[in-house]
Amino acid sequence: MTSEVNKNRRSLILLLLVFVVPVILAKLALDNQWFNYGVTNQGQLLNNKLTLADIGLSKDDNKQWLVIYSMPDNCDQQCQFTLSGIESTYMALGKETPRVTPVAISLSPFNAEQLKLVNENHWRIVSKAEQAADDSASSLSPLKIYIADPLGNIVLTYDQPHQADAVPAFGKSMLSDLKKMLKYSRIG
Repeated sequence: MTSEVNKNRRSLILLLLVFVVPVILAKLALDNQWFNYGVTNQGQLLNNKLTLADIGLSKDDNKQWLVIYSMPDNCDQQCQFTLSGIESTYMALGKETPRVTPVAISLSPFNAEQLKLVNENHWRIVSKAEQAADDSASSLSPLKIYIADPLGNIVLTYDQPHQADAVPAFGKSMLSDLKKMLKYSRIG
């Protein structure tokens, strides 16, 4: 009888350990910061609400995801790196390209050098002169790239690459985020 009681106690203790030990380990992992806290995006999430209407852009009737680049007044080498990175990221989306539109907000029309970096059929080029008179586009930094969802909310930002060797990492991080958002989104 005592051996059967000992066997039952041992089984109960093992059963409790199987359920309690993982919970204790998970608590220790969180308290000691052994892992990142669920960060899966490469870009920075916007803390404050920003919509396309806030920056003077109208929502597309076709409800697409937008990659928005507010170009500086003078498109220098860094601006050209950014245009090239966005174009290559757009092309890397493959079958998902119809769901995304790159948007360039520019003070002046594209010059020949800029046109070599982008395919005009892919891009929506918006002149700052067409923007609202209150200069609402000034809320966008020309040093950042923005991702807007099909509902018109701007959700992510990326810093533009500063050198040619930073363009692949920039494109890879934006591509990763776009693919995740497109995969889980039922709109756009």
